[in-house]
Amino acid sequence: MSARRPIYLNPASGERCECPPVAGLAEFHQSLPNYAPTPLVSLPELATELGIRAVYVKDESNRFGLPAFKALGASWGCFRAIARQVGLSKAASLEEVSIRAKANSIILIAATEGNHGRAVAFMARLMEIEARIFVPRSMDTSTQGFIAGEGALVSVVQGCYDKAVQEAYDQAAQTKHALLIQDTAFDGYEDVPAWIVEGYSTMINEAEEQLSQLGLSANVVVNPVGVGSLAHAVARHCKSREAPVSVVAVEPDSAPCLSSSLRAGKSIPVQTSDTIMDGMNCGTVSSTAWSDLQRLVDACVTVSSYESHCAVQYLTSKSVAAGPCGGASLAALRRLAADEQRSALLNEGSVVVLLVTEGARKYSIPRDVSMEDTVSLTQALTQINSSNPTLSVADGVGESEIADYLSAWFAHRDIKFHRVEPIAGRPSIVGVLYGSGGGKSIMFNGHIDTVSLTSYEKDPLSGYLRMKDDKQAVFGRGSLDMKGGLAAALAAMASIKASGQIPRGDIIVAAVSDQEDASQGTQDTIAAGWHADAAVVAEPTMQVIATAHKGFVWVEVNILGVAAHGSDPVAGEDAILHAGWFLRALEQYQAQLPIDDLLGQASMHCGLIRGGQEPSSYPGKCTITLEFRTVPTQTEKSILKDMNDLLQSAAFENPRFKYEEPRVTMSRPSTKLASDHPFVEKAVACASNVLGRSPAVQSMPFWCDAALLNAAGIPSIVFGPSGEGLHSKEEWVEVESLNQMERIYRYLALDVCC
Repeated sequence: MSARRPIYLNPASGERCECPPVAGLAEFHQSLPNYAPTPLVSLPELATELGIRAVYVKDESNRFGLPAFKALGASWGCFRAIARQVGLSKAASLEEVSIRAKANSIILIAATEGNHGRAVAFMARLMEIEARIFVPRSMDTSTQGFIAGEGALVSVVQGCYDKAVQEAYDQAAQTKHALLIQDTAFDGYEDVPAWIVEGYSTMINEAEEQLSQLGLSANVVVNPVGVGSLAHAVARHCKSREAPVSVVAVEPDSAPCLSSSLRAGKSIPVQTSDTIMDGMNCGTVSSTAWSDLQRLVDACVTVSSYESHCAVQYLTSKSVAAGPCGGASLAALRRLAADEQRSALLNEGSVVVLLVTEGARKYSIPRDVSMEDTVSLTQALTQINSSNPTLSVADGVGESEIADYLSAWFAHRDIKFHRVEPIAGRPSIVGVLYGSGGGKSIMFNGHIDTVSLTSYEKDPLSGYLRMKDDKQAVFGRGSLDMKGGLAAALAAMASIKASGQIPRGDIIVAAVSDQEDASQGTQDTIAAGWHADAAVVAEPTMQVIATAHKGFVWVEVNILGVAAHGSDPVAGEDAILHAGWFLRALEQYQAQLPIDDLLGQASMHCGLIRGGQEPSSYPGKCTITLEFRTVPTQTEKSILKDMNDLLQSAAFENPRFKYEEPRVTMSRPSTKLASDHPFVEKAVACASNVLGRSPAVQSMPFWCDAALLNAAGIPSIVFGPSGEGLHSKEEWVEVESLNQMERIYRYLALDVCC
C-alpha cells in the first residue's frame, strides 16, 4: 500500500446546476485574430490500455497564436472590464472598446504564473494599451521573456504567486486608470474573475460540439486546477447537461489547494513548493469558484512533476504538443484508472476528455518521487549532487536541489514539511508525520550535504547497485555518509503512513544542510523551534549504537615578532622562532589532558601553522591553530585559561616572547547519553528484534550533530547503516543494512510514539 495522498472522491457529487449560455461570448471570441476551434485528438491506444471506450484530448497548444487556453478567459475578462470602465455595454465591438480604452489611458494589471499574464499582455497589445504583469520569483526567465515579448512591463515579486497577486492588487489600487485583470477572486473582487470563468466556456462548448459530430458525448472531463477558474467553468458546464458529466480535477502534489480544501470542508490556503506545472502553482482557491467546486467536482487527484513529465512525453509521441500543465490531465487519468476505486468514475463505456491546457515549453526534467523503499531512495538521493560549497570550493553546489527533491517527496505523500533556510542557498527540510495526539515524538536527523566529488575515483553520482565483497551495495558519494541512513528514515516514515496505524506522537525527519562543515542546518532547525522527545542521528555507525562522542574546539593563537629586513637582526624579532616556546609547552600539556571513563583521554593537535611573508624578512606574526577533541569536563573557558597559562609561562621564561589573547574560532560540544537511558534501551530492543543479536553500545571517535541535539535537551543516539569509503575514492553502503535500519527505525518510532 502506498503512502501517497489518496484520490478525493466527493460524497456529495451528482448535483446539477444551471449554466445558461453567455450572450455574445461566441461572437466575441470569433472576432479575435486567428480564432479557430482547437483540435480534439483521439487516443485509441490509451483507451484500450486503460479499459475504457475512448479518450480525447482537447489540445490548447495554439489558441489565438498563444500556447495556452488562458486567452479565452483573459480576453473576455479584459473586454468586459474595460467596457464597463469606459461606459460601453458588452454588445459593443472590440474596436469600439479599444478606441475608448486608448482615449482613457487604460492600464491592465495582472499577476501570473505564466499564461494568464501573457494572455492579458496579448489583449493589451491588441488594443494598443499598457500592461503591467507581476510574476513570482520562481518564474523562469524564458517565460518572463514571452510576457515581455507581448509588450508588457514585467515585475518580479520576491515571493510566491499569492504574493504576486497582492502586489498587483496594490499597484492597481494606486495607479490612475488601472484595471486589475485577475482570475483569482477574493472579497470585493469578484466580477472580473467571473467573466474570466465565462470566457473558458468556449473551449467546453467546442469540445462538446466536436464530440457530437462523432456521435459521442463525454462521461468524464479531466481538467487542471490552479486557482480554480477553469475548473469552475468546466464543473458548471458539465453539471448543467441533461446527463451530467463527471468532473475530475487535477493539481500538483506541491500545490493542492483544492484537494486540501475539499478534505477540510472549507477553503484553506496551502503552502506551495517548486513544480514544473507553473500555471497550477497556486495556494488559494478563487472565492467565486470554491462553493461550486465543493459540490460539483466528482474527484480530485494530485500528481507529481515526474508523472506530468511522463504524460508530456506520451502526448508528444502522439503528436500533441503539450506542456506540463497539459500533461497533468493525462497523469491524473492514469492514476485514476489504476486506483481500486476507479469504478466510481471509469468503466468500459466511458468517454473521457482530457483538457490539455498548454503547449510545449522548456522545463527542467524532474526526478521520480514515487519510490518508498530504502534502496531506491538511497540511489535517488545519491544521484543528486549536494556537495558542500564551503568545503568544495571548486565543485560544491549546495543543498538546494536535494531539498527541492525532498519537498516534492513529502508533498507526494501529503506529509507536512517545512523549509528552513535562514542562509540563502543552504536549506534544510523538516518533514512531519503528525500523530493522533498525546504521544511522545521522535526525530530522525540526517545531513543532505556531502564532501567534494573531485576526490571520488569513478562516477560519484552513479547510485549504482552492484556486488561488493559478496554483498549488494549502493555506490556513490554520500551513499554511506549519509544519504543511506536518511533514506532508511524516510522509508520508515512512509511505511508507517501507508499502514494507516498512525501513532499518537509525531515522527519528524530533519534533512539538514552543512553538517560536513559547520552543522548550520541542525543549528537552524533547533533555532526554528524544532524539538522532540528523542532523536536518532542516522550517521553510518556500522549498526553500532553510539551514545557518546568527543566535542571539538578550534583555538587560534598569534605569536608576535617584529617584521624587519633579514639583514637587520637588531630590529627584527622572529615570531616563528618564538612560537617554538609555546609548542614545547603544548607537548608537555598534551600528556595532562583529562580522561573520561567512556570517551577516553581528550586530545589536542596543531592543525595549522602560518607565518612569514618571504625568506628575506623577519616574520612579524606566527599563527597556530589548535584542535582540541574534548570530553565533557572541558569547556571553551577552561581551554582558553589553559592556553593563557602556557603563554604567560613562556613570556615569563623569555621576556622577548609576545602574544595576543588566544581566541576560539569554532566550538562544538561533546555528548554523552547514559547507556541505560530508556531511549537507548528501546533502541537496543528494536535492533535486537531485527538483527537477531544485541548491537554494541559504545562511544565513537568522530563528531556529529547528536551533540547539538543533546545540548538542546533532546536525548539522542547515533545509529546507522554499514558500508565503507567515508570521504574516500570509492563509497558504498550495504543493501542488507539499509533494509534492516529501515525496519529498526520503524519499530523504534512506533515504540517511542505509541
